[in-house]
Amino acid sequence: MAEKRVFKLVHTTARRGAVEAVQTAPDGYCVTVSEPTRSLEQNAAQWPYLEGFAQQKQLCINGVMQHVTNDDWKDVLTGCWNGETRMAAFDGKVIMLPQRTSSMGKKVFSDWLEFLIAMAAQSGVEPVFKTGERQAA
Repeated sequence: MAEKRVFKLVHTTARRGAVEAVQTAPDGYCVTVSEPTRSLEQNAAQWPYLEGFAQQKQLCINGVMQHVTNDDWKDVLTGCWNGETRMAAFDGKVIMLPQRTSSMGKKVFSDWLEFLIAMAAQSGVEPVFKTGERQAA
């Protein structure tokens, strides 16, 4: 497996290390500098709200009102949040393509989470916390 080094650019020493790694890297190596993706805490914060939607609201699917999973709600609500739903046609069927939150930067995910909480409040949905889980302060 190829060597992989990750530098979190939070101080001068880390920046110097990153520059040195770039300067000494073999030909063909790649460098990516990006905003960090959403944290595990941010990821965890969305699920009580999505579970609330799953338990407390129904969607109309193929003309029938029904409860769907928290993952289904995530697909629907991220589509609403972006204002654009990606859809594909395959084998004569139209499929909504889900949005991926795992690759979102912290700021974008924060915006998504604010939207999700606002939609829950607007829809009268209460977050569902698992036993021992508590709402972040």
